[in-house]
Amino acid sequence: MSLPVTILSGYLGAGKTTLVNQMLRQADGKRLAIMVNEFGDLPIDADLIEAEGDDMIALAGGCVCCSYGDDLMAALTQMAAMQPPPDHIILEASGVALPGAIASSLGIVAGIRAAGVVVLADVAQIEGQLANDYIGDTVVRQLAAADLVVLTKGDIAGAAQVAHARTTVAAHADSAAVVEASHGRVPLDVVLNPVQIAIPQRGEPHGNAAGLISEVDVPEGEVDADDYARELASRTEVIRAKGHVNTAQGLRTVQVVGSQWEVSAPPQNAQAGVVVIRLKDPV
Repeated sequence: MSLPVTILSGYLGAGKTTLVNQMLRQADGKRLAIMVNEFGDLPIDADLIEAEGDDMIALAGGCVCCSYGDDLMAALTQMAAMQPPPDHIILEASGVALPGAIASSLGIVAGIRAAGVVVLADVAQIEGQLANDYIGDTVVRQLAAADLVVLTKGDIAGAAQVAHARTTVAAHADSAAVVEASHGRVPLDVVLNPVQIAIPQRGEPHGNAAGLISEVDVPEGEVDADDYARELASRTEVIRAKGHVNTAQGLRTVQVVGSQWEVSAPPQNAQAGVVVIRLKDPV
């Protein structure tokens, strides 16, 4: 089975470091591999680091950070050969890199597949960057390659600027889903599955105008987990849902992706609550 790689892009200062550290804190048992051009480009929070080597940092929860330097293909091959392998690779591209070119090159590495491109956009800077004679073309090409655009620093800029940035981004990333980060945080499943998130919106009239929101649903009392999951899967605005519900038999885990759903036994120390990612204001 091929190892999924999500490419994380965005111009310098867009907030990639903050997002990566938040992803590591949300890993919840998932073994993530973070790949960076140089370790100095991505300062991992000190409390997440367990051990450091020459070209790899061991992180909490079985995650790792690897430097690929000038040989990305060799580093990816090495990562795919790890035993046990990571569950998912997040390839953090430099601020001036073109993620579309990186995604195209992944197909030549055995055991690796592209899971999609996530591009971060600082809502206060994106319009000026696009208009800049020196960097504008790079930013345009980054957005054009995106499956998912994450609007960052909206809590600082304010609602009006976020709305304006969303319109600006939509003009350059018309096939991408758009979600706003909350204090640098985006649900992990959204970042790891940008193509899945974007597919339901491609060609649909609501697309970028609707955007995505994430909310936590905690059903009152005991529910039938199968009925609950089936109902979520039947709602066209629901893109992804995962969490735990109280039933007559105790907690059960429910997972929904599009119209598909499943119910399973919960992990230890699970708590009731389901994260639901859905279209905002679908038409």
